[in-house]
Amino acid sequence: MMMQAEEKKSYTPDEYLDFEVSSDTRHEYINGEIIPMTGGTPEHNEIASILNAALRMSLKGQPYSIFVADQRLWIPDRQLYTYPDVVVVPRPIQRQQGRADTITNPVMIAEVLSKSTKNYDRDEKFAAYRTIPTFQEYLLVDQYIPHVEQYVKTDAHQWIFTEYNDMNSSISLSSIPLEIQLADLYENIEFGSS
Repeated sequence: MMMQAEEKKSYTPDEYLDFEVSSDTRHEYINGEIIPMTGGTPEHNEIASILNAALRMSLKGQPYSIFVADQRLWIPDRQLYTYPDVVVVPRPIQRQQGRADTITNPVMIAEVLSKSTKNYDRDEKFAAYRTIPTFQEYLLVDQYIPHVEQYVKTDAHQWIFTEYNDMNSSISLSSIPLEIQLADLYENIEFGSS
């Protein structure tokens, strides 16, 4: 007797939002599928916190809002709701029509890579982010070794890639005024502990 694979239920964006608003945990929505998001390591959270603090200091008094981890982003071209680790949005914040809790206009996004999501963050998620007209810059920060990948939009379908491995090197963002040294981004991170 052959067992048939269980068919996955497909949800509408409205069904997802109804579920997500009442949920105790966060979930991504990818083209009809609801996917639970796992918690991060202390290193993951520390790196996101350091980047947030650096952004706050650098952008003080400027027309930007900065969000960490819990801000939902809607990407209509990919039918994707997601929660970037760090996102910078120019003011005024653009929200999904009819929603007060979901943004649509990021200029810079940073993801702290984990073993389970690094390929998705580099490939499918980055491809989805690139469909957002306001999106200009992407940082992928490794939590296991000193390594940062920076992607800067230069034209409609052109991005420049730069990578950083030296703790003495500095990352200069192009979309917003921020320069941060890798040594500062990885301050107090004990590599190999996670």
